[in-house]
Amino acid sequence: MTANQPQKPKKPRPIDGIVGKVMSSLGHGNSYAGWSIVAKWAEIVGPEIAKRSRAFKYHEGTLFVAVPDAAWRHNLMMERDQILAKIHGLSHGRAVKDLHLVQGEKG
Repeated sequence: MTANQPQKPKKPRPIDGIVGKVMSSLGHGNSYAGWSIVAKWAEIVGPEIAKRSRAFKYHEGTLFVAVPDAAWRHNLMMERDQILAKIHGLSHGRAVKDLHLVQGEKG
């Protein structure tokens, strides 16, 4: 390529990957990964479950999810393995090792 030829534009890279690398380099990679799953909760569980539950916290491998009552807590406990499988299929999903379901509004 000569100085007179225009350079090919570079293909854009997703910012999620870049931010994740920066956070990892600062020692916050796992925390960033977990919080990215919190942000994707509705996408993970779908609109019906998302109407009645909300991921509100990530701490040391555990995703904390608020549910309105004991019935919804029980329902999500029954679906725990499927939810974790969906999470683990996402970028950064392996940061989440467990779900902790909390009855009542949180965060």
